[in-house]
Amino acid sequence: MIDNCCSRETDGDTAGTAQITDGELAALCKALGHPARVRILRHLAGHGTCFFGDLAPVVSLSPSTVSQHVTMLKEAGLIMSWADERRVCYCVNPDRLALLKRLIEAL
Repeated sequence: MIDNCCSRETDGDTAGTAQITDGELAALCKALGHPARVRILRHLAGHGTCFFGDLAPVVSLSPSTVSQHVTMLKEAGLIMSWADERRVCYCVNPDRLALLKRLIEAL
């Protein structure tokens, strides 16, 4: 059976907005500071399950550029990935996305 990053336990990031620093909010916003990263996150969120396809056509950029954008989204915790020998799964971290939404609403 193939493991799936979307079915894995998330980090349980349910901290209240009072416990999140301005720097953490800024880091999340920075991760979304490029239209390509917003498109990648929106695409993965709309896909709903593990996405095994090529993200380069989604944003019309080279694979190496997409890789840099994916790295920023992963470092911010907004997306997760998992790989086997032949393919990579990408999906949204629902806990982290929910946290971002709460922080934006609290502004």
